[in-house]
Amino acid sequence: MGDLQSFKAATVLAGGVARRGETCGALLGALMGLGLASGREKMEDTGQYRQAMEPAQRIAQRFQEEIQARFDTELPGDTTLCRDLQAAIYGRGYDMNNPDDYKAFLEAGGHSDKGCPLVCGIAARVAGEELIE
Repeated sequence: MGDLQSFKAATVLAGGVARRGETCGALLGALMGLGLASGREKMEDTGQYRQAMEPAQRIAQRFQEEIQARFDTELPGDTTLCRDLQAAIYGRGYDMNNPDDYKAFLEAGGHSDKGCPLVCGIAARVAGEELIE
């Protein structure tokens, strides 16, 4: 499942889609994996569309719950926005396209084992567990 082309396509999801702070790229990557495994092959296949959406919703929910538990934080509403995750984890969101903010993000541990790589691992594990079930 997946290949180099999928990996390359996911590159631009980092930082909440092109570093814009939107939906967490790790979650989007996890959902892409689900789509590769169980997504529809034809636009008109609404049954497969609905069937794929159920585990997708569970993945998004579990991802949010596990982020809150792992980082002992509360996320506002049902958010999975990168900027909201950053604020919950680091105490503030960062403009990843601003060099000073990006530097501050790195200094806060954004790319450490307790930062985004951990968030990516949570997303991958949640998706993997859903696919196995």
